[in-house]
Amino acid sequence: MMKFDAGLPPAQLKEVPAISKAAEAVGFDALWTSETQHDPFLPCALIAEHTSRLHFGTAIVVSFARSPATLAYTAWDLAAQSGGRFILGLGTQVKAHIERRFGMPWPASPVGKLREQIEVLRAFWNCWNSGERLNYRGEYYKVSLMSPFFNPGPAAWTRGEGKAEAARAIPIYIAGVNTGMARLAGELCEGFHAHPFHSLRYLKEVIIPALAEGTKKGKRSRGDVAVSVTAFTATSPEEMNFARAQIAFYASTPSYRPVMNLHGWGAAAEQLSAHAARGEWAEMPSLITDEMLHEFCTVANDNDLAAALRTRYEGVADRLTLYAPFVPGERDAHWRKIASALRE
Repeated sequence: MMKFDAGLPPAQLKEVPAISKAAEAVGFDALWTSETQHDPFLPCALIAEHTSRLHFGTAIVVSFARSPATLAYTAWDLAAQSGGRFILGLGTQVKAHIERRFGMPWPASPVGKLREQIEVLRAFWNCWNSGERLNYRGEYYKVSLMSPFFNPGPAAWTRGEGKAEAARAIPIYIAGVNTGMARLAGELCEGFHAHPFHSLRYLKEVIIPALAEGTKKGKRSRGDVAVSVTAFTATSPEEMNFARAQIAFYASTPSYRPVMNLHGWGAAAEQLSAHAARGEWAEMPSLITDEMLHEFCTVANDNDLAAALRTRYEGVADRLTLYAPFVPGERDAHWRKIASALRE
């Protein structure tokens, strides 16, 4: 059964309790926060406090802007507060943002550094949960100090039927567009956040095979890794125009070029990159043709959208989130209809 999740809209913290309660009442399986205009972790504490069933997590927190130690402590506390409902979603962001927005160095190997971050997180959690000595030594991180004063102690929550497994006490999802991250997710993680800028063909021909390579390397099965997809949808001309603008923005990013290249649209992607470099944002949506729009966006009338999403993503996505954030009181019946259709 495909799980149906929601994205938290950009909101002040005082608004989060009401949004969380409404999301749980509608029937969403999880509520995701993002690192765009606000900190992604602060709303999670409020979601945990004001819900009892709803899972929640970050989609994503920018991992290269943080130490794995700070990530480990924050995730541990949120999992403890919520009884194990927290999911840690990590993303690397792109070089320009890491260097020029966060003032941090971009690694020679983004996949290699993210691998180490995940391994260090699990080293911390294993140390706290089992008492095993903390001792991790890699290319990017060397972590070996954990005195009792700084140790929060074993996990008090459970996963499934038993005590939390020491090294995997908190599910980790990672986000990506290209095959390196997908392989890493398959090898080490509990989930993969597929970027909204995807086509069904790209997921089937590029991402899923890369995940399978990773699971084989990690001696795991496909069922060990949840594919969480965020999908563009449009049920009106206005929503189609919005989708074109967002697709144009993502397609202009050089590191996302393989998605366009798969469909033979590399020249259009280069044009979009040139416009973006000059700040010519208004000129970009017109380069997204109807064919491109339908590859990257599920277009249907309101009554048919749920069935169209199920047809499009069944057998590919384990979790589905619409790109449009959940706003309580706006189209609640619409959200419930989609949730019901995906659970049939």
